[in-house]
Amino acid sequence: MLTQYNDIARPSDLQAHGEGTGALRSKIPVYVDMLPPCNHACPAGENIQAWLSLAQEGRYEEAWQKLVEENPLPAVHGRVCYHPCEDHCNRTHIDTPVSIHAIERFLGDKALEEDWQIQFNPILSGKKVLIIGGGPSGISAAYHLHRAGHEVEIREAGPMLGGMMHFGIPAYRLPRNVLDAEIQRVVNMGITVRLNHKVADVAQEKTAGDFDAVFIAIGAHLSKKIDIPARDAGQILDALTFLKDTEAGQAPKLGRKVAVYGGGNTAMDAARVAKRLGYEPLIIYRRDREHMPAHAFEADEALAEGVKINWLRTIKEINENTITVELMRVNEEGKPEGTGEFETLEADALILALGQETDTGFLKNIPGMSFDADGTVNVGADMMTGAEGIFAGGDMVPSERTVTVAVGHGKKAARFMDAYLRKQAFQKTEKHSVVGFERLHIWYKTFAPKQNQVQAEELLRVQDFREVLGGLTEKEARYEAQRCLSCGNCFECDGCFGACPEGAVIKLGKGNRYQFDYNLCTGCAVCYEQCPCHAIEMIPDSQ
Repeated sequence: MLTQYNDIARPSDLQAHGEGTGALRSKIPVYVDMLPPCNHACPAGENIQAWLSLAQEGRYEEAWQKLVEENPLPAVHGRVCYHPCEDHCNRTHIDTPVSIHAIERFLGDKALEEDWQIQFNPILSGKKVLIIGGGPSGISAAYHLHRAGHEVEIREAGPMLGGMMHFGIPAYRLPRNVLDAEIQRVVNMGITVRLNHKVADVAQEKTAGDFDAVFIAIGAHLSKKIDIPARDAGQILDALTFLKDTEAGQAPKLGRKVAVYGGGNTAMDAARVAKRLGYEPLIIYRRDREHMPAHAFEADEALAEGVKINWLRTIKEINENTITVELMRVNEEGKPEGTGEFETLEADALILALGQETDTGFLKNIPGMSFDADGTVNVGADMMTGAEGIFAGGDMVPSERTVTVAVGHGKKAARFMDAYLRKQAFQKTEKHSVVGFERLHIWYKTFAPKQNQVQAEELLRVQDFREVLGGLTEKEARYEAQRCLSCGNCFECDGCFGACPEGAVIKLGKGNRYQFDYNLCTGCAVCYEQCPCHAIEMIPDSQ
């Protein structure tokens, strides 16, 4: 007898074994809620399918309110998230994934245009929390802690909130008016902010401010260094300094040709910014395109804008206006190795984009705190460090370094901190099993290609920092939301109702789904077979 819902046999299997109908009924249908793959893949833990279902009905403010229950910066994420949700979307097996990020951006932008405010009813705790660092993780933690009823103060070393969203992501990807407006809405909820305040002694500030807990999210703002032999080298600087100075209106003078050393997203951004400043950028990377860490669309956009990329090259020497590189090859293990062949490239300046490190030295004197070899802080499953009451997240802990992961860390830490402050154990909601495409029974016509976002023309967009990617119209966003298959959750298509030969399916009215009359049900499993989204399972009949 099958006992696990995710292993239930198909109707044909049931009938072949004589277990389907009449007096021999051994299984009955039940309505279930399963986990959509998009929700499962979201680092910020958004209930994507829930807000998509509201958006497809045109209930945009409700959709936005559902979205911001998990993520306070939808207009930002709709632009900068690398949307792993779409990589796992079941529509990929039909045509193209739902453009989730574009709908999220539409909702975020509409909220800003119409000045929607976040609705929440906190249960005040009387507890105070100190947030060190005003980047995406710190903002997320502050937001969720405040929603939970705690008094929150952010202390930020820089002149503004946003962290690497301000200084590491160029304005052509993330317009500053959008970023500033979403951050300000969070602050306006009642969060205290102290700018230009660098925390040097966590314990002292915790005690002096009478804080009950601390969340540290200082990011990774130090560029990795590399030793390169140089003779009368031209200007050499790191990518973060270059991007920060440009953002501050103090772009350095670099000559005519600028080389960028690295193959990540920061290298692509540095080269594209250099192009907009009037330089001739070229990227030098030691591996091939297949093995580069930058996302494919980042490289595509850089190439479209006229950035030259020299794959399979590693720098051996710098001499004033030239760079000597060795040609590389990728071995069977996917690692680059030298060929012994060399060539010379012209460049007046070199920007190093080799990754970032975090400056956690000021935490070394805190008892219980432990670190990895790269300086990142070790945290437990609850995001707490080895020091009681001190939590950490974002780029300063071992993890993938993206805005969405950082926001997810802030939310996760806030959940555990809320329980810690209330002297309770945080109970994670048990997740349902994920519904893959093979579990869907799609019987209706589904081919509907996604709506593409318009892009600014390449020759025009490199002249300034205008936004490259446009948003969807209301009509396009609603159409795109309607492409969602509602994997694993009933969307009231009436498939089960129309297919049941015994009339055992009862409609409960819009929004209330259905229920079964088991006095009429024969266990034939036709409803199960006709449910396109796998919201029905066949389970053993206990009668």
